[in-house]
Amino acid sequence: MSQRIPAEERQLNLVVALMATEIGLTKQQILETVSGYRQRTTSSSDALEKMFERDKEDLRELGVPIETLGDHADPHDLREARYRIPKAEYDLPSDIDFTPAELAILRLAGSVWSEGSLSKDAHTGLRKIRALGIEVDEPIIGFAPRLTVREPSFAPLRDAIEACRVVAFDYLKPGEPSPRRRVVRPLALVDYEGRWHVSAHDVAADGERMFLLSRIVSDVEPTGERFEPALRDGAGERAMRGLEEVAARNRALLEVTPGSEAALRLTRRSLPAPQGILVPYVDAHILADELASYGPEVRVVEPAPLRAAVIERLRAARDVHRDGAA
Repeated sequence: MSQRIPAEERQLNLVVALMATEIGLTKQQILETVSGYRQRTTSSSDALEKMFERDKEDLRELGVPIETLGDHADPHDLREARYRIPKAEYDLPSDIDFTPAELAILRLAGSVWSEGSLSKDAHTGLRKIRALGIEVDEPIIGFAPRLTVREPSFAPLRDAIEACRVVAFDYLKPGEPSPRRRVVRPLALVDYEGRWHVSAHDVAADGERMFLLSRIVSDVEPTGERFEPALRDGAGERAMRGLEEVAARNRALLEVTPGSEAALRLTRRSLPAPQGILVPYVDAHILADELASYGPEVRVVEPAPLRAAVIERLRAARDVHRDGAA
């Protein structure tokens, strides 16, 4: 049975091989020598060639400058075309140097993100780091967590930010009977307390607004309009400061059961208080959902609207189970 090598590793091997040659490699040489292709002994030549073409296009989309060199007498004759990556166009800048520890951190950061969540720039940078050929002997930690993004709007918003493209989507705020159509210039994606937000310039409101990705209830639709890249400058930092300022103004006084899951999760982001703990929050509806999930392990002392929201959720859960039992 032929050994299966992951696509990312095969593409990295292809990058390294094409960077190592000045005159280029033919397709046949690549399929016979590059690890990831040569192990596919049971695959047909057509299947291998299609795999190579897909890999080549994927790498080009990530910004890898793969050159196709035709026959010297007839450059349009690509039957014996050679492929290469000009090192000067793909190498890291000469004034950038990494220590083994720094490379280990970069590799670890790359391994944390799930494949579908990395941007094209991140993929390109990660391949450049790996193409340096420097291995780190000792792991930094025993395991790497995996960060995934559940919201389907994340990827199209990330792409729109990179392309400076205006987008439209339906956004449902708590308490509103139906979603509203928003047309925005997306500027930055920020993760705050485990939830993704997009900082954007709302076209109708003519100002920067923050949108929670979990409340986007439609596809993110790109429009034909673009905006100046300068609008993105500092957007992520402004968004994070804004979220922190909102959290500083909103604090919930809670009593939690010692040693419970609620105590474990809430205490680490709280301040001590004479009656319990003070937990800063950005969105009362999101916090009410979380607090209700702890059941009797937590009690809201104040503010009263938050306590009422938690009680409402607990009663709704009780009624669902009561109706189900009946």
